[in-house]
Amino acid sequence: QVQLVESGGGLVQAGGSLRLSCAASGRTFGGYTMGWFRRAPGKEREFVAAMSWSGLTTFYADSVKGRFTVSRDNARNTVALQMNNLKPEDTAVYYCATYYESRSYVSRREDDYGYWGQGTQVTVSS
Repeated sequence: QVQLVESGGGLVQAGGSLRLSCAASGRTFGGYTMGWFRRAPGKEREFVAAMSWSGLTTFYADSVKGRFTVSRDNARNTVALQMNNLKPEDTAVYYCATYYESRSYVSRREDDYGYWGQGTQVTVSS
């Protein structure tokens, strides 16, 4: 059974930075796209960023482009999300996710991801 465990969330002032980490276990980490999503209070979960298994392809939501950076270490089975210049609207529970099975494309669609972590809270104060 694949398990994803996020860490690194917390409370930060606007303009600050946080680094989220997601540790994966239960299968070979390489070969699968990893994604980050978030759910803000009262809103639906939305795509934040995704990276292909090779690290060569990354996608970002327009709202975080230029501020967030996704990275992965296949040897350590971890993926990270570096978040800089945080804004109050970034406040949300952040989830990492991966596919049930290997696919040739990097998806922004929540429905393409079958395994999810429990989430980590990020709160940005103004």
